[in-house]
Amino acid sequence: MTFEILVAILTRLSLVLLFLPFSALDKALNFGAAIEQAGQATSNRTLAKALILTGLFVEVVMSLGVLTGVADRLAAFILSGYCAVTAILFKQFWRAPDFRLRGPSKGRETMWDFLKNFAVAGGFLLITFGTQADDVGAFFADPLSSTTPYSIGTTP
Repeated sequence: MTFEILVAILTRLSLVLLFLPFSALDKALNFGAAIEQAGQATSNRTLAKALILTGLFVEVVMSLGVLTGVADRLAAFILSGYCAVTAILFKQFWRAPDFRLRGPSKGRETMWDFLKNFAVAGGFLLITFGTQADDVGAFFADPLSSTTPYSIGTTP
């Protein structure tokens, strides 16, 4: 394994490590608590369960896509959307009554989590669309394509 491939693997691993194994394992081991947390987004318990199962699927399958390079652009795009949606549903800092207060503030702490979700989403969008403006068309031309992250001397 070359240094370049190791860097590519570790970069992608750092992006998905939050989801696979940690968040996915937490959902599996604490399924009831996860459903309760999903209750923040919906009062319907069946829908809450569906949200958690969908999240579990996205976290495992899309993370594997990003890691392996199989349809990694689409997988990264879906994970980016997942990060944005979870931020909006579960990191609603603007609802905290103490958001604008100085000192300890649950709302301010939640705001940082909200922004971190969007920062991770941005990392996934770099995989999806590339780092150059002229790379964007590759995703729209073939959304199931791979960026071939572990090849050396080729461009996606």
